[in-house]
Amino acid sequence: MAIAASHADLANQSRGRPLTESEQALAVALERIFATGEHDFEGVARALQEQGVRRPSGATDSWTAATLEDELKTINASLDAAYAEHGFGA
Repeated sequence: MAIAASHADLANQSRGRPLTESEQALAVALERIFATGEHDFEGVARALQEQGVRRPSGATDSWTAATLEDELKTINASLDAAYAEHGFGA
């Protein structure tokens, strides 16, 4: 008998771990910024800086397009590694 996955289970199916509090805060801030129509990384980084969003890595230097890219790459690599280790869903 197959067990059907719930909608909630499917929402995070590609995560091998939950997001940290700071990763979740960044995600919420990014959604809010993108909703304004801003999609350029320089503009997004400027908005993150203006809103006082903390970097998930713990670094304290200013948000720039380069630091935003670095943070996203680091988060993605961590999520990929967790998925490789733990598999389906977090």
